[in-house]
Amino acid sequence: MQRPFPPHRLLAPAALLALALTACSAAGAEPEDTRAPTAPIGVTATSGSSTTVHVMWSAATDDRAVTGYEVYREGRKVKDLPATTLMTDIVGLAPATPHRFTVRARDAAGNASPPSATVTATTLRAATEDRTPPTAPTGLRVAPDGSRAAVLRWSPARDDTRVTAYDVYQADTRVHTVPGTATDARLTGLRPGTAYAFTVRARDAAENSSPDSNAVDLTTAPAPGAPANTAPTDLTATAAKGGEITLTWTPPKTGAPVTHHELHLNGRFTTTIVWGTAPPPGRATYAFPVTDPPGTRYTVTLRARLPDGTWGDFSAPRTVVVR
Repeated sequence: MQRPFPPHRLLAPAALLALALTACSAAGAEPEDTRAPTAPIGVTATSGSSTTVHVMWSAATDDRAVTGYEVYREGRKVKDLPATTLMTDIVGLAPATPHRFTVRARDAAGNASPPSATVTATTLRAATEDRTPPTAPTGLRVAPDGSRAAVLRWSPARDDTRVTAYDVYQADTRVHTVPGTATDARLTGLRPGTAYAFTVRARDAAENSSPDSNAVDLTTAPAPGAPANTAPTDLTATAAKGGEITLTWTPPKTGAPVTHHELHLNGRFTTTIVWGTAPPPGRATYAFPVTDPPGTRYTVTLRARLPDGTWGDFSAPRTVVVR
């Protein structure tokens, strides 16, 4: 006697949909990230005082993205930093003592790179009470090195003890440090077609910093095929007693009158400068009041509205102190 085939089990529509979604999810799931970033290269360590060492490095690479860096001293982690940070100060160190540093990169999956090459810096001897800052470096000049780097050179500062470090600032942010015996610095990681302003300060073993050197501007070469830079040029910012800041600049050449400029303070939009009539020929001037107390520092940038209605490139920044 022939036996009947067993009955088929029918799945409800909801179950079929769940199976389909599970299959799609499995097929499209991103594979697990098990590859570690490369080790950071170009690590340097510079002692600028009896208790501080400045550590810098070049960016690591990853098959997806580097998300942070770890700095180690004598094999013990002392700093966790975001991927955008490529330098840090290690403070609270013992005077006249050698210290060893390495840097590791990490990614979002927690993979850590091999340690970088080890670099050593010896903190300076503790100085007697020193409250006299060095003189400002002079004769600062800048030259482009391709579209993503620049070389700064200056004449040395003087100090009643000795200059132990030079700090390079972009606007009001320190971006590089070299030993006090150096009179040049190479900056990397710049963006093509971008306006920058650099100053240099000298520092002694007691962490006294000099006034700023003269400021120098640099606009890096645009990327191939990119339009010409449209930033306002020759920006100056001066503060008068009573809390008024006056700006002067040269608008970009756009083929038409520039009637609107955006003013940004400390990286944030503040106001739009609009000429009620035809814009002035040549250099433009704008004054505005501020209510912050004397000593407050502002970083000022401008950009112009172009004939097609879009906003152009930002000017090189200027730092001004409220009086």
